[in-house]
Amino acid sequence: MAGDLPSATLVEKGALTYGVAGTFSPFEFQKDGKLTGFDIDLIVALGKKLGAEAKPMNMEFKGLIPALQGGRIDLINSAMYINEQRAAQVEFIPYLKIGSLVMVQAANPAKITGRDNSLCGKTIAVTLGGIQESYARQDDKRCRDGGLAGITVLTLPTAQDSALTLRQGRADALFNSTPGAVELMDKLPGVYAMVGPEFEANTQIGMAVRKGDTAMKAAIEVALKAVVADGTYKTLIETWKFPASVSLLN
Repeated sequence: MAGDLPSATLVEKGALTYGVAGTFSPFEFQKDGKLTGFDIDLIVALGKKLGAEAKPMNMEFKGLIPALQGGRIDLINSAMYINEQRAAQVEFIPYLKIGSLVMVQAANPAKITGRDNSLCGKTIAVTLGGIQESYARQDDKRCRDGGLAGITVLTLPTAQDSALTLRQGRADALFNSTPGAVELMDKLPGVYAMVGPEFEANTQIGMAVRKGDTAMKAAIEVALKAVVADGTYKTLIETWKFPASVSLLN
């Protein structure tokens, strides 16, 4: 399968150079000075199938698409939510579907009941530029359009910062990915609670390659099929304690 990787188009021969914003636990984050997370494990597995070393370039999320378009990286591997605006700029290879949840302090002092009008007039912590920020701004508009108090959308650099802000009481709620919410509940029992049902549960995330880079897209798709077939994909979902609902590939 190593022959499937188009060496002529690689930034570095024999390497799979990928862009990542290592601030979105549990997908990609820093631990003891090293990148770790579901996406990091997955790209290493894909690299092995393709006979190439997976080499990360850690950067701000907003710099990922420009880096790909500028030829500095071979692909984006950073839990990028697929939407029309991004799909017009890059070619996606979907590999997971995930929803979002409303999280509060365990005692829930603001009496929030989910993604509903109980959020109006409250402060929601979100990761800057993430899809949860878009959801929170939609809810702010919905509250105001309904004649209710608006939502204060508090943007933080990372998901970890957002969680800490909620824990410290500087926000009333947090919009988090479902895997991120499960991870927080697991690591810090008794600190947080999830309220209301999961929302936007069929949002897909994908790796991205340059528009027109059919060889790279095909290579990644072949490698993904191989890690699904040998059980690696399922094992990684279980290892990172993701809910089974995230699985997009069989």
